[in-house]
Amino acid sequence: MNWTEQDYEDYLHRTGKAKPEPPKKPKYRNNRVKCDGILWDSQLEADYYSDLKLQLRMGVLSGFCRQPVFILQEGLGEVRPITYRADFIVFHLDGTYEIIDTKGYVMDEFRRTQKLFFAKFPRLELKIEGRKQECRQGMSI
Repeated sequence: MNWTEQDYEDYLHRTGKAKPEPPKKPKYRNNRVKCDGILWDSQLEADYYSDLKLQLRMGVLSGFCRQPVFILQEGLGEVRPITYRADFIVFHLDGTYEIIDTKGYVMDEFRRTQKLFFAKFPRLELKIEGRKQECRQGMSI
């Protein structure tokens, strides 16, 4: 049986099935990657995760956590809170920790989020790891 595109759309309409949508292109042209059964937003984030796992096995780190959430502004009534989800929080052997975000490049939207983060958590350090640039701001506790 040879169906035309119209025949296929009619079939989907009759059976109540939705036409499969083509996959959306990522917002920042990054490639999603699967590593250790986890779907990462970018190759850079997956590579950083692999590096953290290696450091943990070598005993250089005491641990790390994926995607910690920080509430930047509380919600008011029906207004949802403003949150920021970092890529990692890394715990060092000496008891200090770093909040890490992996970026290929820093956009203006992230700079606004970063300002809100430092206004709410002035004593925390947010470290941006990336291929093209690295910047630090804030103080470690």
